[in-house]
Amino acid sequence: MLDRFGRPARLLYESGSYRILEAGDHVLCAVTGQRINLAALRYWSHELQEAYFSADVATARYAEMRARGQFPA
Repeated sequence: MLDRFGRPARLLYESGSYRILEAGDHVLCAVTGQRINLAALRYWSHELQEAYFSADVATARYAEMRARGQFPA
């Protein structure tokens, strides 16, 4: 169990929850590259399978994807 510390986790992001596919203690923000401890992970996209450091970062990413036509307005 100690070997999971310091390693990134691999997650399956679902709507409102996530499943751990590969044990680890953090993920990286898809936009900023910042490390997010799993205990602090609050923002992600199940459509894009990405984690975000904050609500502001998530909002900016969704706006970017809408501008590209990836999400409805």
